[in-house]
Amino acid sequence: MNTSVSAEQQPLVEIRALTKAYVRGKQVVEVLHGINLDIPDGDFVALMGPSGSGKTTLLNLIGGLDSPTGGLLKVNGQRIDEFGSDRLAAWRASTVGFIFQSYNLMPVLSAQKNVELPLLLTDLNARERARHADIALQLVGLADRARHKPNELSGGQQQRVAIARALVSDPKLLICDEPTGDLDRKMADEVLTLMQQLNGDYGKTIIMVTHDPKAAEFARRVVHLDKGVLVDETTR
Repeated sequence: MNTSVSAEQQPLVEIRALTKAYVRGKQVVEVLHGINLDIPDGDFVALMGPSGSGKTTLLNLIGGLDSPTGGLLKVNGQRIDEFGSDRLAAWRASTVGFIFQSYNLMPVLSAQKNVELPLLLTDLNARERARHADIALQLVGLADRARHKPNELSGGQQQRVAIARALVSDPKLLICDEPTGDLDRKMADEVLTLMQQLNGDYGKTIIMVTHDPKAAEFARRVVHLDKGVLVDETTR
């Protein structure tokens, strides 16, 4: 499958000469070195590489959790590298859904109430929030577990709740950092199959960091980083 961006099609994510450096004491440590990358709308990209290669740093920059040191970072037509912290927070809430290795569910809340949490920042009333949460739980196959608390769910079910929470505001982009890292192979494959369906059937653009080659096989494209540089790319 060819996922390259045509001249007429603007990429959802456009990255040019992107750098990121941190100051540690008197030392400046550059983590990313002049990254160039396009991600079309509707793509499913796996970012792979050894520990310390910069893949999570790149993921956090694309998701607006951090800001680059230099270069251009455009998402959905907006130069998010030029946003201040308040504007970036508002942009994240409206554009990006996050899925992490740890599910980050509130243990005292039901699955439905956990899914509703991002909607508390919107103008939706309680009935509308509940309706949106119901739809998201249906999408991940957990409508019948809406009243269950996290400790009453398996690890795979908890991650599905986390995916429903990421979906509930209908984001343009899903950012996933080792989403199956805490799951066994069977549960991991179920979660990855769900993500593949969200990409193929609902057009969600997914960027996923993973160390697992089997997880990467679910993506359309695999991009490898090493020492802060893109070194290889495979399109499936």
